[in-house]
Amino acid sequence: MEIKPEILEKIRERQVSVEQYSSPQATRNADAVRRKTDPARPEEPVIRPPFYRDADRILHSKAYTRYIDKTQVFYLIDNDHITHRVLHVQLVSKIARTIGRALGLNEDLIEAIALGHDIGHVPFGHKGEEFLNEICVREGIGVFKHNLQSIQSLDVIEDLDLTLQTLDGVLCHDGERFVRRLRPTGSLDAATLTSKREQIRRGADDPPVLPSTMEGCVVRAADVIAYLGRDLQDAIEVGLIDEDDEELLAICRDSLGIEDYQTINWTVIDTLIKDLINESFGEAEIAFSRDAAEGVTRMQEFSIDRIYQNPRLTAQQEKIRTMFVTLFDHFSGDLAEGKADSPIATEFLDASWVSRTYLEHARDGEKVRDFIAGMTDRYFAETFQVVTIPERVRGTYRRA
Repeated sequence: MEIKPEILEKIRERQVSVEQYSSPQATRNADAVRRKTDPARPEEPVIRPPFYRDADRILHSKAYTRYIDKTQVFYLIDNDHITHRVLHVQLVSKIARTIGRALGLNEDLIEAIALGHDIGHVPFGHKGEEFLNEICVREGIGVFKHNLQSIQSLDVIEDLDLTLQTLDGVLCHDGERFVRRLRPTGSLDAATLTSKREQIRRGADDPPVLPSTMEGCVVRAADVIAYLGRDLQDAIEVGLIDEDDEELLAICRDSLGIEDYQTINWTVIDTLIKDLINESFGEAEIAFSRDAAEGVTRMQEFSIDRIYQNPRLTAQQEKIRTMFVTLFDHFSGDLAEGKADSPIATEFLDASWVSRTYLEHARDGEKVRDFIAGMTDRYFAETFQVVTIPERVRGTYRRA
């Protein structure tokens, strides 16, 4: 069924009106760039503009579905009230769109970048990323970084044909490296995106490689806002820190002017969003004030010391490292032996959603890396058990 032409015209007029009131710094839908067009998937920019379509493609991807059981910070703990990766990306999207709306930026582009930015995270969060990176370096297939893997998943493995602006924002989101002032790098084409990927892959990203758009800069800042407050709230929930921790309260009070500590996550988010809007409105960059930036830096240092490196959180990490090495070596062996019934074949390489181009060009080590990186925490643990624990036969071999 087609939408009536007169309705389409009214929708088009409304979109034109919205863009007239947008910031001069906003990315226009007309500037969206894809490297190819698929005749089987014609675009209708009136109903679904290009960046809106990007968000839909990410939302319906297999990689996005697997967000549901991927660690944010806290792993190997049964608590239904802590944040998983699927909630984190939604929080980033909400925070970033709040900022983007106030600044008159393209909310569709913001949402697409936010939903896709952590697709490349592996089981067991940043610790898992550290262990998989060690293996990839050992195997000579390059460094492993989750932002690079996000592009690998969205642009290569599933080949969603996202716009360059969305891919650029995902690639350059690196919220772990806090930057007070984020100024877009400007013009973007396929060669520029490739160059940025190579810079990050070589570790030549000091100073950090920044997004090309204001929207990408907003998501990078929103990523920091989202995890700072939420990680603290989760740490209180699981008992790693107390809600009346004197050091934490001093940071909130002295740097952010926060006096209400009962809802620390909401208060941190609200304070930093308003600060970012005040500093960035009408400017060609996204920036925090000096006081807020000091608060963010101090809270990051607090979180590293008291949460991320807390011995109660890291006690199992050597076992997890062993699991990564075991699975990587096992599936490398399966590929070398051509085992068609191996899970890497039946549940990954033979899947209809995996790009044929990827299968033709990826080396075996890269295929193993991508299979493991895409696993959820639960599937990773179950697969390790299958690989390492002998299967018992019950009663008789006749039914085996």
